[in-house]
Amino acid sequence: MKHLKRFVFTILCHISPKLATQILFYKRLRKKINFNFPETFNEKLQWLKLNKYDNNKLVTTCADKYAVREYIQNLGLDHLLNEIYYTWDNENEIAWEKLPQKFVLKCNHGAGYNIICNNKDSLDIQQAKEKIKKWMKENYWINTVELCYKKINKKIICEKFIETESGALPYDYKVFCFNGIPKFVMVCTERETKKPKYYFMTKDWEILPYGLDYQKFKSTLKIPKPQGFEKLFDYAKTLSEPFPFVRVDFYLDNGNVIFGELTFTPAAGYDAELNNPENPYADLEIGKLLNLK
Repeated sequence: MKHLKRFVFTILCHISPKLATQILFYKRLRKKINFNFPETFNEKLQWLKLNKYDNNKLVTTCADKYAVREYIQNLGLDHLLNEIYYTWDNENEIAWEKLPQKFVLKCNHGAGYNIICNNKDSLDIQQAKEKIKKWMKENYWINTVELCYKKINKKIICEKFIETESGALPYDYKVFCFNGIPKFVMVCTERETKKPKYYFMTKDWEILPYGLDYQKFKSTLKIPKPQGFEKLFDYAKTLSEPFPFVRVDFYLDNGNVIFGELTFTPAAGYDAELNNPENPYADLEIGKLLNLK
């Protein structure tokens, strides 16, 4: 039955992405989507996904975790790019013996396709191969009806492992840009754990009441403002200029900015965790920042 449902939904994604989106939206958020008058952030992302980002060559290029590098270089910002060691078209091409002790493997056609290796000697290579093989077979866009991933030529990327002086993974700074203007940043901490935490901060480093982690940890939250933080907003403004909405992800390494990726539909537009009991209208508040006209 599970395979049959998947087969039917796959056909539906091809025939009517709008109907498939309506089904997923209700399934994940337990509410009907208003396509005629979208108001919330999630609703507006769905509208963009189907009306602006569905057949947009630049969006497809920038959603591609490898091809986006060309966009960055054309803007004269290639100094932001992380070092790439190798690229391959399938898992059988990977020469594991040539890889450094620390590296990151990614597939370029979706989200969550990452293997972070801080010690090759302890890596289960067979398990890694099986993961990558599975990912390369998947048409990620069907999972979420994110059409920007549909036409990406699949690749495997091996890039430099980024770490702090203590050997931990650096914080991830995700700048939300609305109509070319960076408004706030989501800071992702404890990335090396299975339960990373997310906090929303203003440009002045004041916490915003968005998300469940704000509700849980606001009284004990102490995140020092990082060196080079202001640069993130300057670079995000340049990178986001052509798009109604995009999230620009960065890392900071001792004040040096490293580009992560461009994300056009965070949480695929089904983010149930934006709201919290203290601020049940966060989705609506953020939606007001995005002008679809």
